[in-house]
Amino acid sequence: MKAIKIEKLVKNYWNNQVLKEVNLEIEQGDFFALLWHNGAGKTTMISIMTNLVNKNSWKVEINGVDIDSDFSKARSFIGVVPQEFNFDMFAKVKDICMTQAGYYGISKSIALKRVDYYLGKLWLAEKANAKARELSGGMKRRLMIARALIHEPKILVLDEPTAWVDVELRQSMWEFIKELNEKWTTILLTTHYLEEVEALCKNVAIINKWEIIENTSVKKLLSKLDEEIIVLDTIKVISSLDIEIIETFNARVLSDNEIEVIISKKHSLNDLFELLIKYDIKISSFRNKVNRLEKLFLDMTR
Repeated sequence: MKAIKIEKLVKNYWNNQVLKEVNLEIEQGDFFALLWHNGAGKTTMISIMTNLVNKNSWKVEINGVDIDSDFSKARSFIGVVPQEFNFDMFAKVKDICMTQAGYYGISKSIALKRVDYYLGKLWLAEKANAKARELSGGMKRRLMIARALIHEPKILVLDEPTAWVDVELRQSMWEFIKELNEKWTTILLTTHYLEEVEALCKNVAIINKWEIIENTSVKKLLSKLDEEIIVLDTIKVISSLDIEIIETFNARVLSDNEIEVIISKKHSLNDLFELLIKYDIKISSFRNKVNRLEKLFLDMTR
């Protein structure tokens, strides 16, 4: 039995086709990524899986249950963290999670324990009685994850979960998400950052022009790339010692608060972040100098 099974999925909006006979199978316990260009159909696919959008045809199964024959049961297997914040900004953090538990018929005593547990795991325990609108962007993103986990789903769908999250907290969130996966939670991550896929996932599918153009292991996908160039924006002025620490990444200074590093096949973005955290080199943001995903798309669609 597959965690997610999609057969010949088609979706049309008026005369525009946004999904072209998509076929996709995700094994139970997998950490699977969907990579896409904007407008490629990713959001539509997730919306169909969660019954927010009707499909034109064919078949979608969640944990062996057809969404057309028993959607309530199929939906109970999924926790979804959408891209946009969709909770009451004036509600308390704890109440948002408790309300979600109520939707799934979870008793108050069990719900309270789960709320305390997941808020603690996601570094929100001290904000339990704060109103959602008082949280930072990163805290709101973590609240979305806690809420999605309250009914302890077998499948967790994460739609760009690390948006608005700083580098150090991003690393901690990755560790928590990996821990969930190790406990046999199937995770579907949607992102347009190849770096997140590299750090977290086992398998990956690439969507382009409303269809899957690649479905393979992350290892095989990355074998098609030689290196990537990352630009780091530092909080403090860069010192010569900072450069020496990360010289294995062929680092060079672009300005007082900007470093360029090259990550080759033998290293990963995760390796770089671990080094930065170890030596307390604080990063405010980072970006690809050259978009690796864009290069892959160009190579695959020529």
